[in-house]
Amino acid sequence: MSRGLVILFAVACGAAVANVYFSQPLLVTIGHDLAIGPALVGSVVTLTQVGYGLGLLFLVPLGDVADRRRLIVAHLLFLVVALAVVATARTAAVLLVGMAATGMLAVVTQTLVAFAASLAPPAGRGRVVGVVTSGVVVGILLARTASGLLADLAGWRSVYLASATLTALLALVLYRVLPRRGDAPPTALRYGQLLRSTIALFTCERLLRIRALLGLLIFAAFSTLWSSVALPLSGAPYFLSHSEIGAFGLIGVAGALAANAAGRLNDRGLSRRTTGIALALLAASWLPLAFTRSSLWALAAGVILLDLAVQAVHVTNQTLIYALHPEAGSRLIGGYMVFYSIGSATGALAATSLYAVAGWGAVCALGAAFSVLGLAVWVFTRDGAPEHPAAKGTFRSGS
Repeated sequence: MSRGLVILFAVACGAAVANVYFSQPLLVTIGHDLAIGPALVGSVVTLTQVGYGLGLLFLVPLGDVADRRRLIVAHLLFLVVALAVVATARTAAVLLVGMAATGMLAVVTQTLVAFAASLAPPAGRGRVVGVVTSGVVVGILLARTASGLLADLAGWRSVYLASATLTALLALVLYRVLPRRGDAPPTALRYGQLLRSTIALFTCERLLRIRALLGLLIFAAFSTLWSSVALPLSGAPYFLSHSEIGAFGLIGVAGALAANAAGRLNDRGLSRRTTGIALALLAASWLPLAFTRSSLWALAAGVILLDLAVQAVHVTNQTLIYALHPEAGSRLIGGYMVFYSIGSATGALAATSLYAVAGWGAVCALGAAFSVLGLAVWVFTRDGAPEHPAAKGTFRSGS
């Protein structure tokens, strides 16, 4: 693979995944524009995450049975339509349908990562996947900042119009540039068998179940913060603009640094210890976050701790579960990411609903509860799962 093609994969991944996060600093404005109350406006984030989870479950496995080039281009074109629906929505119902479809189709990110890995030579596969994954991280980190800046300049609808335009351009470029055929599909399972085998993996692998539960809890805590933080920041005493609120996402660069450090610690066989320390930091992050209304420095400190912790646990989870059955890696990661979406959707809906009735202090208590529960799960299960599971035999269950 040429360096240019690898970078193109990274850009496409970042652009696709950003659509899941664009709405978070825009909730107040969207709510005012479409007359959606604070409790219901959280459904914007929730349905996007629900759609992403459904896409992981039902669309990502298609990469094992269909031509990935055509699949990627088709997903991107449908994503353009979904983004156009969001940008032109005049009612809450149309907006929510568009958001759910946007989330579902944004899982093209996972198909792009799998395609890049299949095209890379074995000796350089780690480097290629690392660069492409960095595009995902950058997309997540810049999504809130870019959406806030565009919303301040031209309104919240311009965010989705710009994304639709960029997505259409990427679809055209990828159609012309991507190889027409990649490696042969790694499995001969039919689509229905692929879906059933994902469930079978959860039935057979205790480590997968534990790490999926941890993923659900950490992303519930993550979403509790990021789906609701715009609410106190846009009101008294700060009255921050969209771009100012979105700028706090840039502080999450610390999370990317944590991902690199966590990967090195996993290679040294310290997965269990890394998980415990990160979960403790996650619980501790809610203490400074509780002082957000009186100090933006406290918010910044809490954001750094929270993003460090979430990224460290997330990387550790993926490293451990992929080692269970490398030949079923897409199903393992896809199934794990379903729990990520469930956690994100739960945190978003619960946080915005709770803020409407009880304020920011109650939101912080909710996030701390998710975090402490994750730490408790780690404490009670840490002796039952190995830190470095050996790769097992090929998993082909279709029943």
